[in-house]
Amino acid sequence: MTEQEYQQSLCSEQCYLQFISNSKSKADFFLTHDKRFFLKTQNKREIKFLLANLKIYMEHLGKHPHSLLVKFLGVHRLNIPPKLKKYFIVMQSVFYPDDRISARYDIKGCEVSRWTEPAPEGSQIIVVFKDLNFEGQYITLERQRPWLLRQMEIDTSFLQRLNVLDYSLLLAHQPLQKDERHQSPSFATLIMRTKKSVKPGSSPVDVGIAAVSWTVPEDAPTAILSETECICLNRPQTGDASNSSLLQMCSKHTGIGSNADDLQDFSVQNRRLLPNLKNPLHVIDGPEQRYFIGIIDIFTVYSFKKKLEHLWKRLRHPGRSFSTVSPQTYSVRLCQWVKDHTN
Repeated sequence: MTEQEYQQSLCSEQCYLQFISNSKSKADFFLTHDKRFFLKTQNKREIKFLLANLKIYMEHLGKHPHSLLVKFLGVHRLNIPPKLKKYFIVMQSVFYPDDRISARYDIKGCEVSRWTEPAPEGSQIIVVFKDLNFEGQYITLERQRPWLLRQMEIDTSFLQRLNVLDYSLLLAHQPLQKDERHQSPSFATLIMRTKKSVKPGSSPVDVGIAAVSWTVPEDAPTAILSETECICLNRPQTGDASNSSLLQMCSKHTGIGSNADDLQDFSVQNRRLLPNLKNPLHVIDGPEQRYFIGIIDIFTVYSFKKKLEHLWKRLRHPGRSFSTVSPQTYSVRLCQWVKDHTN
C-alpha cells in the first residue's frame, strides 16, 4: 500500500469505529472508518517485545510474503499530560472488506472458555465466535488445503521460535456470488494475479486488467492456470508446446524465471496464486465460500508466570484442553485443529 492510502484511512475526518471485544486483555480496539486498519492499545511490555523482534518479523515476511501473520503497520505513543503515556499499534484488518461476512471466529485450538453466546435474533451486534461454536463445520478449500496447512506450520513454527503462545487464528467466511464460482478468468487477469503473487505489494491493490499493455490472441490457452494453482509451481510436461510457450510468457511478464532454482524458491516460500481482491494475503476462495484467515495476538511470552498458570489449569481442568500450554504444544495443537477442520 502507499503512504497516501495509509494516511487517508488513519487521518480521515470521519470517526473511528469502536470495536467491543470480549478479550481478557482489557485493551481498547478501534477500526478506521473504512474498516481497513485495526488499532489496538498495548502495554509497554508488549510494545518492547514487538520492537525487539521487529527485525526477525520482517525477515519472516520477506522470506514468506504470503504469510498468514497479521501485518503490523505502525507503533505509536500518545503523551497525555501530565505523565500518562498510551501505546497503540496499527494493523491491517484480516476481515477486509467485511460487507458480506456471515460469521467470524477466534480460534485457539482448545475447549476451556471457548464458547460465545450468539447475539439475540434481530440484533445488530457483531459477535466473534470461538472454537466450540465452530464444531461440526469445515473450511472447504479442496485444492488450496495443502497450501493452508503448510503455511500454518511455517507461521506457527516462527511463533514457537519467539516463545509465544495464546495467539489466535481469525476466521470468517462469506458465500461466493454466483459469478465468482468456478469462473475462468482471462489470460490477462491471470498475468496480473501471477505478478501480484510473485511480488506482493508491488502494485496498487485496485490495479486492473488495463495495466497489461500487451494483447493476447483470443485462442490463447487459459486453462493451465486455475484459481488454485500458480503456473510457476507447475512445470509444463515435456512435448507440450502450448504450455511451454505460456510459461515463458508468464515468466516474461511477471519477473520470475522459469529455471529450476526460481521454481524451487517459489515452492519453498509456499506462495500461491493470490486472488484479485483488496485483501489478497488473508483471503482464500473455496468452491462455495470465501474465507478470511489470519493469525493475531502474538505478544504473550511463555514466562515463569505462564508456566505456573499452566500447572494451575491442569489441576482445575483435568482432561480438558486450555490455552496456556508450552509454545511447542500450542503450535502443534493449532495446526492439528486446522487439519481436522478443513477439507
